[in-house]
Amino acid sequence: MIQAIKRKLKLRPEMGFNFYMADFVFRKLLRQNADVKWAIHHTSTIHSPGKLVRGRHTWPGDSPGVYINALNGIIIGDYTNIGPNVAVISANHDFINNEIHVAASPIEIGKYCWIGAGAVILPGVKLGDFTMVGAGAIVTKSAEEGYCVLAGNPAKVIRTLDRETCAAFAATKS
Repeated sequence: MIQAIKRKLKLRPEMGFNFYMADFVFRKLLRQNADVKWAIHHTSTIHSPGKLVRGRHTWPGDSPGVYINALNGIIIGDYTNIGPNVAVISANHDFINNEIHVAASPIEIGKYCWIGAGAVILPGVKLGDFTMVGAGAIVTKSAEEGYCVLAGNPAKVIRTLDRETCAAFAATKS
């Protein structure tokens, strides 16, 4: 019965009603993150959501404590997950006048990526498909080729993933 109601209302089956109730109160009534077009956790913040492009089955901000600044643009691919307390920051401040934001290339995160808890992705970074970012990693440089695991501060590739296995997994999602 509950799953039928969720299907009818087009709610994600893995999320509880309490998530949607909190989202309604904070986003619709209290107007916190009011411009975000999808349900997000009440402790998450998304600045400039109109400059954030998300793929299918991608819900930036559904985990607690996520901070996303999309002022310079952010593109996130299909089936990408963002863990709790992650920061994705597309704009930095001027070194002299912190009221001015510095222009940068948009952040691009590929399909089937996972950004682990507490990770930080900084302006201009491009991550290819199947890039996993380890918990607490600080990503300052791009890994455009993807199919890898990044970890550390600054983040570096610590493992590569088998492309055939990744392609077989992606085929199950289409």
